[in-house]
Amino acid sequence: MEAEVVEEEVIEVIGAREHNLKDISLSIPRNKLVVITGLSGSGKSSLAFDTIYSEGQRRYIETFSAYARQFLGGLERPDVDKISGLSPVISIEQKTISRNPRSTVGTITEVYDFIRLVYARVADAFSYNTGEKMVRYNDEQITQLLLDQYAGEKLIVLAPLVRGRKGHYRELFEQVAKSGFVKVRVDGEIRDIEKGMRLDRYKIHDIEVVVDRLIVRSEDQHRILKSVQTALRQGKGSMMVMKADDVDVRHLSRLLMCPTTGISYPEPDPNLFSFNSPYGACPRCNGLGEVAEVDPAKIIPDPKLSIEKGGIVPLGKGKGNWIFQQISAILERDGHTLKTPIEDLDEAMINLLLYGSDELIHIKSEGGRSYNVKYEGIINFIERQAEDTDSAAILRWAQSFMNKLPCQQCEGTRLKKESLHFKLDGKHIAELASMDISELALWFENLEDRLSEKQVRIAHEPLKEIRDRIRFLLDVGLDYLTLNRSAKTLSGGEAQRIRLATQIGSQLVGVLYILDEPSIGLHQRDNDRLIRSLKKLRDAGNSVIVVEHDKEMMLESDWLIDIGPGAGKHGGEIVAQGLPGDHLAEQSITAQYLAGTAAIEVPSKRRKGNGKKLVLNGASGHNLNDVKLTIPLGVFVGITGVSGSGKSSLINQTLYPILHNHYYKETKLALPYKNIKGLEHLDKVIDIDQSPIGRTPRSNPATYTGLFSDIRTLYTRLPEALIRGYKPGRFSFNVKGGRCESCKGAGVRTIEMNFLPDVYVKCDTCQGKRYNRETLEVRYKGKSISDVLDMTIEEANDFFAAHPKMNRVLQTLCDVGLGYVTLGQQSTTLSGGEAQRVKLASELSKRATGQTLYILDEPTTGLHFQDVRMLIDVLNRLVDQGNTVIVIEHNLDIIKVADHVIDLGPDGGRGGGEIVAEGTPEHVVAINKGETARFLAAELKS
Repeated sequence: MEAEVVEEEVIEVIGAREHNLKDISLSIPRNKLVVITGLSGSGKSSLAFDTIYSEGQRRYIETFSAYARQFLGGLERPDVDKISGLSPVISIEQKTISRNPRSTVGTITEVYDFIRLVYARVADAFSYNTGEKMVRYNDEQITQLLLDQYAGEKLIVLAPLVRGRKGHYRELFEQVAKSGFVKVRVDGEIRDIEKGMRLDRYKIHDIEVVVDRLIVRSEDQHRILKSVQTALRQGKGSMMVMKADDVDVRHLSRLLMCPTTGISYPEPDPNLFSFNSPYGACPRCNGLGEVAEVDPAKIIPDPKLSIEKGGIVPLGKGKGNWIFQQISAILERDGHTLKTPIEDLDEAMINLLLYGSDELIHIKSEGGRSYNVKYEGIINFIERQAEDTDSAAILRWAQSFMNKLPCQQCEGTRLKKESLHFKLDGKHIAELASMDISELALWFENLEDRLSEKQVRIAHEPLKEIRDRIRFLLDVGLDYLTLNRSAKTLSGGEAQRIRLATQIGSQLVGVLYILDEPSIGLHQRDNDRLIRSLKKLRDAGNSVIVVEHDKEMMLESDWLIDIGPGAGKHGGEIVAQGLPGDHLAEQSITAQYLAGTAAIEVPSKRRKGNGKKLVLNGASGHNLNDVKLTIPLGVFVGITGVSGSGKSSLINQTLYPILHNHYYKETKLALPYKNIKGLEHLDKVIDIDQSPIGRTPRSNPATYTGLFSDIRTLYTRLPEALIRGYKPGRFSFNVKGGRCESCKGAGVRTIEMNFLPDVYVKCDTCQGKRYNRETLEVRYKGKSISDVLDMTIEEANDFFAAHPKMNRVLQTLCDVGLGYVTLGQQSTTLSGGEAQRVKLASELSKRATGQTLYILDEPTTGLHFQDVRMLIDVLNRLVDQGNTVIVIEHNLDIIKVADHVIDLGPDGGRGGGEIVAEGTPEHVVAINKGETARFLAAELKS
């Protein structure tokens, strides 16, 4: 089925053969919302990103001068005969999340930058000492103020030079005398400057120079003005006046100044409100909002052990070295030894061991010599190592005993105290940054009514930009986020929608946008808003291509391209393309699910579980409102709720760390809770998330699952390898010997591009094979080890059919729908959903205990309807073995087959954090509370 499109208004792709694409040609209409769908691994991303986007990126770089291109290296042309009608391309992918701790939602969207500008220009400053509004004067205003308020009074004009600092200040007095001044006020006492004058260097002093002593009269206005200007020059913008017969002083300044205490603030500038600038950042945490502090529980995890047996983990087991000699001497003073269990030591002794003492300790060495030394303390030593070391290994060692805690000086706001005392409508900038986007939108709505006319005139333009950007964030369903939310905590879908909102805000025209599953992590309720945002991008005169599995998105698109029919080598063809309505008549797998002729069935009977429960009481982290969570064991549990309702806070950041710490004796930080019951019913917990299985091209599914070790062992047993004396290391691409040394076994060369993501180009020496010629001469069934890495998992499963251990892992990878992925595929090219399924397969291939709790966060990411069916079969297999599976999910196909559903809400952010319904899917629908019930009801009926 081919629908006609006008020749000029299309992007024409002819002969695309990248990866598994089978020489396909197609016309994609421009200025339309186009959805590319198909099974996972069918070739959607190969067409959208590796062909169309790569060609757009290559053409952009070709516009650079020859001089600039020599630093970038060559970008290979994608394997395609011709692409015409291509606009400038912007790709919005899941993987481009900033891991920089300084990057926040506010900085990415630039909303915070505009708010900083508003605060710098129109906010009112208040004293952090007295809370009074700060004042500032010009020279003429100060002169007039003195004439009005001190008429006829004998006045002393002072310029502050030193405030609250130690020193003898001999040089300062000499310099003041050379400038022509004869008197100074030192610590409240006016004194003549004498030759060799000096103060007690160990005491804190306040010093002002006496600029003038005069009687305030209107005829002396010129003299008063000159004295004021001199005082302000000497005092760097500040001055003081006092009556000759009084001790009280009055502070006056050109700068923002507290009228009572005289403290002054720097001139407000946008940098004063930036936690990424030394002018605004909190000096303790350097603008990170958190500090690393040593956790005593990590240093002494098991108090039953003695110090000699390794009770103090950083020291290890007892040795005769210097630190153990010091500790032994400290213990002996209280009648203890290194063999005393730590739990038998009193609290004062443990504090002394951890924090040290200034008291000298007497130590006798084995040679008979005596020493008196200060004992530093374990915690002080670890902190010093973390601060002073240049070694990454020592820093990792020190950080392993530390926890990240909110900075007490700035209370997590990241800013210094001066920055927090500039207020707009009674709120400082950190209060705005901690509001939900929806709450922030309301605060900015009628802000002009609460500002002065002058403030409104100055802030008009920035306020318009702020409102526009906030509206774009609301349009893509991110109303529950806060501006101070760290970018590294965002899910792939959230980061992608933030970039989408930023692009809508940039208002470019004539651009081709390519998006990778923007609906990830989005509740059905918010899907409409996302689709409207994409249509808004289209209506502005842009072409939008979306790689997507969402049913609603497909039906709302202008043009639908279905790639298949299968995955990997069974895909790579255009199954159908055209208007979504016409597509329903097709016989492809996608069309069958869209038309309702194929569906994931609702189970006829729900499991009851083993009768045991895991109960978490009083979870109150982030937006959770004292939640009581009850997980029935031995069943398939679905955790649902709108975006931002508290699902991840409850499961990933509260429940999982508690279980992990209990079963693996570690100290992961969990969000606040009261207690937990039922831990004895499980024996381990496994969290299968979407983080990459590796961050470099060296990592791949074969190495992650442990399969590659077995493959290398197999190759070392081959006759050719035995003759040559090859060991398993010869077949590793991570060590010298068998690997290609040009690319160090990576198979690719990395080109760093400061303004674009890194680009990987095939190695010229080994042509991407990773190994040198000698290693590739060893063959099994005619295949070298490089050929094996290039096999799809499905092909490898047949190839190694005679090896049960390998076969079990490969079959499991096929079961989770990854048969199309190659064994050596770089982990950097795997989507979040694929990485999660590699981890799932790795766990499935291990021997199960039947008492394991599995936690999965949105496992349907990147999955077609048919792949979701396969995933459900795999998860059911785990539950049927007696295990418990918890899935955080928005996909209704998963929720409707769960045995037990826990729905959080009723809204996102501050409007969420409560369990609104729990029970079987049918029970949740019957309760009819929260947003999930409405959509689930329609799904159960169909």
